[in-house]
Amino acid sequence: MLTLPPAMLALLAPFAPLFGRRVWPSALVLLVGTLLAPGKRTVTAALRVLGLAHTRRFERYHRVLNRAQWSSLAASRVLLGLLVAAFVPTGPLLVGIDETIERRRGKRIAAKGIYRDPVRSSHEHFVKASGLRWICLMLLVPIPWAGRVWALPFLTALAPSERYDQERGRRHKTLTDWARQLLLVVRRWWPDRAIIAVADSSYAALELLAAGQAWPQPVTVITRLRLDAALYAPAPPRRRRQVGRPRLKGQRRPTLAAVAGDPTTVWTPITVPDWYGTGERGIEVVSDTAVWYHAGRPPVPLRWVLIRDPHGQFATQALLCTDRAVAPEQIVAWFVRRWQLEVTFEEARRHLGVETQRQWSERAIRRTTPALLGLFSLVTLFTQQNQNRSRTPVRVRQAAWYPKAQPTFADALALVRRELWAAAAFHLSASEPDMVKVPRRFVERLMDTLCYAA
Repeated sequence: MLTLPPAMLALLAPFAPLFGRRVWPSALVLLVGTLLAPGKRTVTAALRVLGLAHTRRFERYHRVLNRAQWSSLAASRVLLGLLVAAFVPTGPLLVGIDETIERRRGKRIAAKGIYRDPVRSSHEHFVKASGLRWICLMLLVPIPWAGRVWALPFLTALAPSERYDQERGRRHKTLTDWARQLLLVVRRWWPDRAIIAVADSSYAALELLAAGQAWPQPVTVITRLRLDAALYAPAPPRRRRQVGRPRLKGQRRPTLAAVAGDPTTVWTPITVPDWYGTGERGIEVVSDTAVWYHAGRPPVPLRWVLIRDPHGQFATQALLCTDRAVAPEQIVAWFVRRWQLEVTFEEARRHLGVETQRQWSERAIRRTTPALLGLFSLVTLFTQQNQNRSRTPVRVRQAAWYPKAQPTFADALALVRRELWAAAAFHLSASEPDMVKVPRRFVERLMDTLCYAA
């Protein structure tokens, strides 16, 4: 019988009503087995690491993913509630949006497509990858025991290829369509909290920005802005008895490229506390409000921020924020946290086995990758719970070639694995011979190796 620490069971209790009475124990087995298994995260790997390789009813664990009735969306709502209660009980919710490619091949994976590989490609070199495209929402929060901001996934959706939708007679949804739909879901879950979404230039679309502003409780979007974007002054007030349609914009303003090159532009120096995870950095900014407009698209009032490096180490860039009342310093501080999304994707591949699963049914495919990404947030919650209970610092594993001062996700996962191994019961029958005594130092090193196995 699977044995879990009582604190972990209490943390997982809100998920139990989402599963059937017979499905929940099997789901717990897959959860614990996935956390403990090194290498590939398949159902059989999870069973082997728990000593269930010879169980006859192994198919019931596969059915948790490909047949059982439970909602990934409902599980995402529960997970977000736990993350908010643990890390951001008050204040705005800072959410990051990004997509990732899960490299998969095979005729039975119908939703796959050919996409640009963002990891292997560059401005001069284009690399294509066959796989599944996932769009993910992550909560960007400072982790007290880690000393920095982490991106915690809570809602992931499969964005199928255009060919997949055409074959099934469906309207193809772009990444911005998916982002708008996911943000609306989160807005409905949390109608009384301010929500700020940060994203890269792929989501700088007028339809997405206008939709976030049009909701009864708007969602603020921060993303990059083109230096040649068509910016206008606000529309002048309508005169009395004026005929015709109301104006959408005022006079055309200079492009941001022209503003950046103007010698009369007044730049304000500021210090960003955490510049893409490298510590403090001094930059210069200039900011103003405008209306971004394109023919046939809704106009979007926004605040733009031009950023340049006084030392010339990076090119001048621009950001936009759909809330014109936000200060430029805050806009930059929120946007640079977006880099943590890429860190989370890499950690999930390295330590949680994303891209190693081998499900073939469409339902299992749609459930497995979001579940693996959600494990990143669950491990963080388990570690936070341990810190609140024990008050002992997370053990930081160092090496001669890899010194580090703060815990990483590998250290958090190792702590959770130690708790799971400690909760397991090992017994020897009276007929078995006495075990050879092993030095305690050897056992500790062996346990350390097992807990850090990727």
